[in-house]
Amino acid sequence: MGWIGGNLESIRSLQTKQALTQAVNLGLVVTSALILWRGLMCVTGTESPVVVVLSGSMEPGFQRGDILFLHMNQDPIRAGEIVVFNVDGKDIPIVHRVIEVHERQDTGEVDVLTKGDNNEEDDRLLYPYGQLWLQKHHITGRAIGVLPYVGWVTIIMNEKPVIKYLIIGALGLMIMTSKE
Repeated sequence: MGWIGGNLESIRSLQTKQALTQAVNLGLVVTSALILWRGLMCVTGTESPVVVVLSGSMEPGFQRGDILFLHMNQDPIRAGEIVVFNVDGKDIPIVHRVIEVHERQDTGEVDVLTKGDNNEEDDRLLYPYGQLWLQKHHITGRAIGVLPYVGWVTIIMNEKPVIKYLIIGALGLMIMTSKE
């Protein structure tokens, strides 16, 4: 009985050790992703270096599900540029084209008017009541690149939360049960 009990204890110890190793590996993966995201934020100068196009308002230039890479610098914003902006009171960033830039002579501040390429009218209806222009602090980035259709994964996971939880659960299970 001593030999069997010793072997069982050895197996339990090995399983605990393996579980701890897998938990540390999962922590390293999550930490690496966060470090990569923070690094992208520093390089691009924007809080959100990557966004997914969620609607068809920019068709045919950008399709729903395209991933846009953003950059933000101090260069003046020009009409024709595609920008991502946040509107006060709304959580979802909007990707639209700058159609008009107005520089105030007295302060030098720049006001911007945007419009989706596939929309009939400008975005003033999207802005908060009484706001006619976007200011620089509303703009979070300028589009500098696109990866077509890859963002559909994000759209599907947001529109169908069950799929998101199944994928996260399956990935967690794979990480925790791998024999490495």
